[in-house]
Amino acid sequence: MEYIMNDYTEVRLGLEPCSETLTDILAAMLAEEGYESFVPDSTGVTAYIRKEAFDPDALDRIIREFPMETAITYSHSIVEGQDWNAEWEKNYFKPIVIDNQCAIHSSFHKDVPECTYDILIDPKMAFGTGHHATTTLILRRLLGMDLDGRKMVDMGTGTGILAILADMRGAASVDAIEIDEFAHENAKENLKLNRSENVTLHLGDASTLATIRDVDIFVANINRNIITADLPAYADTLSPGASVILSGFYEEDIPVIMKVAETIGLEYADHTVLDRWASLHLKNQI
Repeated sequence: MEYIMNDYTEVRLGLEPCSETLTDILAAMLAEEGYESFVPDSTGVTAYIRKEAFDPDALDRIIREFPMETAITYSHSIVEGQDWNAEWEKNYFKPIVIDNQCAIHSSFHKDVPECTYDILIDPKMAFGTGHHATTTLILRRLLGMDLDGRKMVDMGTGTGILAILADMRGAASVDAIEIDEFAHENAKENLKLNRSENVTLHLGDASTLATIRDVDIFVANINRNIITADLPAYADTLSPGASVILSGFYEEDIPVIMKVAETIGLEYADHTVLDRWASLHLKNQI
């Protein structure tokens, strides 16, 4: 299928001093403003946002409000629509293995370790290759859960990676929802690559959940503000005793999410942490 290759603004942010913690915090703040992809390195982070969504004033505000002691400088340029697979192949996306069980790689990668679950992802500009801590945290959750015959929702599916793994692990059905048209098309291609026949892909936001019910496992890897706003809509889909797996935020954000969760019958079960990013497990008590 042909679709428009969107133009992006590439923003290079230099940090002095720089650390993984600092680039993670900056990426989280940028994500709140609509930035889609991030490539951290030893001196800063390169971030991408749709050309039409780039707002220099918003970027200046993020830098002013940055909560840690570091000097931040930036430059930006336009990246015309192109073959993002080639860009990721040349620069960023490398094969990874999760807990010796799941190999994630692109169709162009060779010599990939043999694992129980082999997932093909051609990411273009969609979020979710498994390299970011939040995606890894949820992949580990799904590898440790009984998915056989379960009904799942993957909210903000991105590349489709979580829905693909759930399908491989025996989920009866997965509703994968993505608001971004470009990411939606990318997820469609990745689902086809992996022959994920039990995944239904939707283009939309939380309003799409209105027709979905009796969900056993609800996954959302987005960000704190969207999760807290949409958590009641998530809860409306759940079967009794269902699990909700959330990520896209830091461990210190958990009390903010729990304040909403506890009012709608969602109880804390446990959480895991990787590089300060958290994955929160809630249980439906209604």
